[in-house]
Amino acid sequence: MASPAWKGFISFGLVSIPIRLYPAARSSRIALHQLHKKSKTRLRQPLFCPTCNRIVDRSEVVKGYEFEKGQYTILTAEDIKQITPASARTMEILAFVNESEIDPLYFESSYFVVPEAEGRKAYQLLLKTMQDTKRVGIAKVTMHQREHTVFLRPYRSGIALHTMYFANEIRQAPGFGETENVKIAPQEIKLAEQLVENLSEHFDLSKYHDEFEERLQALLEAKQKGREITPVQAPARAPVIDMMAALKKSLEKSGAARKGSAAARPASAHARREPRRAAS
Repeated sequence: MASPAWKGFISFGLVSIPIRLYPAARSSRIALHQLHKKSKTRLRQPLFCPTCNRIVDRSEVVKGYEFEKGQYTILTAEDIKQITPASARTMEILAFVNESEIDPLYFESSYFVVPEAEGRKAYQLLLKTMQDTKRVGIAKVTMHQREHTVFLRPYRSGIALHTMYFANEIRQAPGFGETENVKIAPQEIKLAEQLVENLSEHFDLSKYHDEFEERLQALLEAKQKGREITPVQAPARAPVIDMMAALKKSLEKSGAARKGSAAARPASAHARREPRRAAS
């Protein structure tokens, strides 16, 4: 069973809800380790002190901030404890904002908020109120010795929490958003909209998977069995010179793929639609 990442309370006004946080998503990757090329031995990074010329125990490790080259300010666990804010145990909602005002770019890590047994009614009250008003709560919480500003929002039948990227953490990219001196013809817009329509479908998360991870797994299995693996061939792409010609060719290709997909649907799906046509 998954372990909670944080336990404490959500408070808004005088309402207090005991809850637990569970990671909502986590990367799953094949771990590749560093080996010594000659001996095939895994390389490690021991806690070695060059001054004492020995490996030190973890109990001898402290945290330090380098304010000048080779000069450190030492911070003990007690020092950290003294500055730990109230949000280490209580996640107080500071404000509610319209969900439409929050760009997904601001979301960092995601968690599921799970109420303790005694907090279920207050939890449902908060969830229902946010759903009905289309609001998202903004709160503060301290996890892993860092205070985060977080979003609380309705997700399916519960509340999801997302840690927030601050304004100074949103990067700037040279040339991003520049549209000057770019002219788009009405015919190009129309063809592009038709192409988008041909490629549109309902979102299904199960359709998307990490293909590189699958190929890496296949490569490892082939290596273990002494087999060769066929390399992935990158599709050849010609430079786009005529935008209209490229859009028309894309429309033809996507339209054919869509017809093929429709023809491949199970007969039962067509049978389910027949009564509706007959009844109209």
